[in-house]
Amino acid sequence: MTEESWLPTLKTETPEEGYKLAVKLARKAVGMTQPDESVRKKLRPVYANNADSLTFASQVVAIHFQTVAAANNYWNN
Repeated sequence: MTEESWLPTLKTETPEEGYKLAVKLARKAVGMTQPDESVRKKLRPVYANNADSLTFASQVVAIHFQTVAAANNYWNN
């Protein structure tokens, strides 16, 4: 029995779905980088109230969205 992939495809029907996927990719990366949930919860108040941290998080999502958009031929199907 094979484990089902959490990321079976980068293909989405719409740009909005693509953006949601980009957010998921960013969140998954954080979870994989710091697998200890208690540590993530401890750090959250620090970055949640820091404008630079929030800007960096937005940049990460934007980079993932570029990747998803390219995989979907920028939805010019």
